[in-house]
Amino acid sequence: MSGAGSKIKKVFQWTLMLALAAVLLYFAFRGVKWEDFISGIKSCNFSWILVSMLASILAFVIRGLRWRLVMLPLNPSITRREAYDGVTIAYLTNFALPRAGELARCGVISATGKASFEAVLGTVVLERSWDMVSYLVILFMVLIAGESSFRQFVTDEVWHPALHSMSFNILWLVAIVAAIAVIGCILVFKYRTRLRRYRFFSKLFSIAGGLIKGLVSGLRMKGKWKFLLYTVMLWFFYWLMSYTTILAFPQVEGLNWADAMFLMVVGSLGWIVPVQGGIGAYHFILSMAMYSIYSIPKTSGVIFATISHESQALTMLLCGVVSLVAIYADRRKKEKVKTEK
Repeated sequence: MSGAGSKIKKVFQWTLMLALAAVLLYFAFRGVKWEDFISGIKSCNFSWILVSMLASILAFVIRGLRWRLVMLPLNPSITRREAYDGVTIAYLTNFALPRAGELARCGVISATGKASFEAVLGTVVLERSWDMVSYLVILFMVLIAGESSFRQFVTDEVWHPALHSMSFNILWLVAIVAAIAVIGCILVFKYRTRLRRYRFFSKLFSIAGGLIKGLVSGLRMKGKWKFLLYTVMLWFFYWLMSYTTILAFPQVEGLNWADAMFLMVVGSLGWIVPVQGGIGAYHFILSMAMYSIYSIPKTSGVIFATISHESQALTMLLCGVVSLVAIYADRRKKEKVKTEK
């Protein structure tokens, strides 16, 4: 693709994602009483919000430590700081281009020359797979142990809409595409020796080999129990971010630690939607959940979602910028040392 074509594609993607964010923000804030909104912001106890932001930073640190465990079999010299910088820069990148953050953090490590981009990407795939399993376990626990209203919300607002959006024809199309992909993979593997002669397939095999190397490295890591401990700690800090935000708002007084877990699970869905930093999607789904489950007025729900999202977003942006500056300063220092030699 030409440079001009690539730029047009990026502009189109940005426009589409911003439009989606704007639509979700519109529906989230529609009907909000702005006088009550401003009054609610003023009533917030920002000391608890600072605690929530601190919990967010600790979550970044834990995620960096956990990711480093997976990468150590690739190269034991990968430092904790490099892993942490990769995590924070990933969150920062997601505000510019959703889902590109995972590629950005691979680039942070591969730029050090300690592991290939493809191998690091394999560790990210493995780590994110654990995140998905952990999320499903927590969701299951919330649905089983929580109130019936929790289950009703997930069923009516998430599960049924998802099923209705998948028509019979779409399911058949997905099945056919999956079958073709499987057959294609089998044929490529069978004739891999011949296909290596071609540059495209040679590069493809190189990427696949790197991914497999990264995945295997995670399975060979020594600190498996430490990995599980970090995973538990990571979700604890996510829960703490949710609970301290509840404590900051008089309007949601009465919600407890279990409610904080439910809101954490629901809020996570907002960050998954492919818009810059979950803008709009987080506000929409969280305020809708608070109204549906707890009958909390929409204005109060939007206030809660706004402060919760913006405090997390601010933490991500600040930590990401600090990591970028630190990496830039380190590179300048190394270049200066080389020049003096």
